[in-house]
Amino acid sequence: MNHEAHKGKIVRSQWASKMGFILATAGAAVGLGNLWKFPYLMGRNGGFPFLVAYLIFVLALGLPVMITEMSIGRLTQKNPVNAYHAINRKTTFIGVMGVLSAFIILSYYSVIGGWILKYIASYATTFSAPADFSAYVAQPVEPVVWHLIFMALTCFICYKGTKGIEKASSVMMPALFILLIVLIVRSVTLPGAMSGLRFIFTPADSNFSFDSIVAAMGQVFYSLSLGMGITITYGSYLRRSENIPRSCATVAGLDTMAAVFAGIAIFPAVFAFNLEPAQGPGLIFGTLPNVFGNMPAGAVFAILFFVLMFFAALTSAIALLECVVSYTMDDLHWSRVKSVFLLGVLIFLLGVPSSLSFGPLGDMLIFNYTFFDFMGVLTDNFLMPLGGIAMCVYVGWIWGPQRLLAHIESDGVSFKLKKAWLWCIRIITPVLIVIVMAMGIVGIARVVGG
Repeated sequence: MNHEAHKGKIVRSQWASKMGFILATAGAAVGLGNLWKFPYLMGRNGGFPFLVAYLIFVLALGLPVMITEMSIGRLTQKNPVNAYHAINRKTTFIGVMGVLSAFIILSYYSVIGGWILKYIASYATTFSAPADFSAYVAQPVEPVVWHLIFMALTCFICYKGTKGIEKASSVMMPALFILLIVLIVRSVTLPGAMSGLRFIFTPADSNFSFDSIVAAMGQVFYSLSLGMGITITYGSYLRRSENIPRSCATVAGLDTMAAVFAGIAIFPAVFAFNLEPAQGPGLIFGTLPNVFGNMPAGAVFAILFFVLMFFAALTSAIALLECVVSYTMDDLHWSRVKSVFLLGVLIFLLGVPSSLSFGPLGDMLIFNYTFFDFMGVLTDNFLMPLGGIAMCVYVGWIWGPQRLLAHIESDGVSFKLKKAWLWCIRIITPVLIVIVMAMGIVGIARVVGG
């Protein structure tokens, strides 16, 4: 259970160890945003300059928000909705947007998780990928079945509570990095692989533009799982003695390392086979199977790659579900079993039209977006950034950051960069989020107008 009876009181459970907490939080952050989205955004936006912009925004945007969210979670010991309610009733809506984001994101994230499971099954049984990715996702039944299986696995681990999340993360996260290193060794030893490394690590005339800067900012928010209520939820299970700034820096470092490693695993192979690095989401499900097909023992490396993707997707999916489960347990007083089962069913059902939007519901458009894309637009361009801006403004200017600073520095913790954190939370971070949101709305206007 998430909450345990102790002398007649309900006590919030805690992470069993510092390492378990770090791996669980890193698992929440390291997901498809790193292994699926980051490589194709890098490919579209010119490689090295995009990487530099991304690293700058991890420091100026990612870390300040993560430290703030984790501190709010530990200070209040509550789920995101109750955490903000405890600070000020008028800020409850910030927590609601976070929990709602987690609920919606998991619905379409699980659909992609189902695709990954299908690829693992396909390689394990036929030693090859599905013949045509577009044709596969357009099917009305099979992708929904795999979506259901992925959601069931997520629910099973979440049902076990913080202990289950820690156990799963302590196996999957080290395995994820080991698999990445194995794939990197294979990729960089291919003939012609150096072109891929140059693309990642050397400045050159490229597709880098102002839109690329905005994409790097948005990717930091998505990749570090900010504004989704996850960091507040995981922070609420944290011991008082934990050094929050150091823990956040470790998680952000692991997250960034996974994204860069994914680039090193993918681009040398893409360049070695003279394929296009800037082709978007199809890079993973369309291009890479061609690479594996032309590689000695390609089916083995394909299984390793998609198992890696599965671990990344599952650890993030668990965190998204735990965020919503924490709310229903605290506020609605549901048991963990009831919370996991009912929410799992609801999230699965919301994901069904996302899955069908690649086939039978492809013509059902909301403001010119398919259902799958509209769910992403709703969370990425509105709910998460609005929550982030509201948090920064409230903590930085209204509630006052001194209470959080006092909490962060309790138990003898020294927060050496507190002045930089203050500058970021009050000015730099909200301005950056406003820019991301404004550019996102401009892009939406283009689609809606078109």
